[in-house]
Amino acid sequence: MGKRVYPYIPNSLPEVQEEMLKFIGVGAIEDLIADIPEEVRMKEPMELPEPYGDEAGLYRHVSGIMNKNKTAEELRCFLGAGCYNRYVPAVVDEVINRSEFLTAYAGEPYEDHGRFHALFEYQSMMAELLDFDVCNVPNYDGSQACGTALRMATRITKRKEVLIPRNLNPDVLKVVETYLQPDVKISYVDYNVKTGRICLDSLKAKLTDKAAAVLIMNPNFFGIIEEKAQEIADMAHNAGAMMIAYVEPSTLGVLTPPSRYGADIACGDIQPLGIHMNYGGGVAGFVATNEKPEIIEEYPSRLFGIAPTSEGEWGFGDVLWERTSFANRDSAKEFVGTHSALWGIAAGVYLASMGPQGMKELGEAVLQRQICLKKVLGKVRGIKLDRFSGTPFQEVVVDFSGTGRKVCEINEKLLEKGILGGYDLGRSFPELEGCALLCVTEQTSMEDIRAVADALNGILE
Repeated sequence: MGKRVYPYIPNSLPEVQEEMLKFIGVGAIEDLIADIPEEVRMKEPMELPEPYGDEAGLYRHVSGIMNKNKTAEELRCFLGAGCYNRYVPAVVDEVINRSEFLTAYAGEPYEDHGRFHALFEYQSMMAELLDFDVCNVPNYDGSQACGTALRMATRITKRKEVLIPRNLNPDVLKVVETYLQPDVKISYVDYNVKTGRICLDSLKAKLTDKAAAVLIMNPNFFGIIEEKAQEIADMAHNAGAMMIAYVEPSTLGVLTPPSRYGADIACGDIQPLGIHMNYGGGVAGFVATNEKPEIIEEYPSRLFGIAPTSEGEWGFGDVLWERTSFANRDSAKEFVGTHSALWGIAAGVYLASMGPQGMKELGEAVLQRQICLKKVLGKVRGIKLDRFSGTPFQEVVVDFSGTGRKVCEINEKLLEKGILGGYDLGRSFPELEGCALLCVTEQTSMEDIRAVADALNGILE
């Protein structure tokens, strides 16, 4: 069989390969991988399809694959677990698709066309929502933001231990565990099996004068509001540690902002603020604090501020540039990382369009739908809704363990009926095998709720 050639991959052409090898002074492609041990090399040919000879054919092929996907626009969506089916006002897409904004990066002064100003407005509105003084230009995602917040706490307190609750989002936890290696110790705090909230006895037993920070997620991964957050903050501060709150920002129209229950640092993901679900993203993280110099100095990410120019105008640009890895390179406290500036602008437009009253109405709408979901599902035979007694916000733990059906089986049957079911908690919490996390948003209608209840009645009969 002759060698396959893919016209849309230029260096697959034999004559092109030969010319490239000659130019760099190498006899064969195999010479380029001589340092790779033989035992880890792929021996068999890759199972690639026959090449398409034209772009149109390739486009049809890829489109055919992508069209097999089903989105939340087509399905009744009850899946949350960190990525939420929020309504995105049309003005958000209109603004972020402007050419002066359409890049993931924050940019530089010489190429700025209003991006710095837009991000300054985003930071200001996020700070107001969180009731903090300072918020960063968005970094990669909420998980990175959480890792950054914990690292900031270790530098501020000069301690090397953090306390993390087991009711944290498991995806966030995986990133944080990696982010804190190898020098920061993690002590895990149990959750109360009755309430689903952080177990204060477990926290008390593990909190020592070596702790740099206590982390909470509010609402936690089970969807439950951490009503003892102030008490947790007091315990942390009495031990000389900081309290860090990982929060879902779209809940703050009705829930108490983290600064008011003692949080020193807030972090999280802004996906619920005007960002479409794109195969699990887009995502972007935020870190927010009060304006204390000893804290501000520990931000690794970019901060945009406002200042008068020599021309008597207002300008926008970097604040305390010298604290970043851009200035300090390999001697910096922490790498700046990837900025998700475009999503910051999206969140800024969303917050501006919603306003304080809109965020309040959003929170109330979600709470009402959560109550309706529990009321309607409570009539479905075989399921239980009392696994945890803590107050939920937008996600509800549904216990299917008494039905004799696995959550994955139930979700498959729901998908056949055009319903995207809840997150299988048994995947990450073995003790919760048979439980699913169902989510509502402001887009969940009463019709959707009745549909999932009817579907479950049919599946479980």
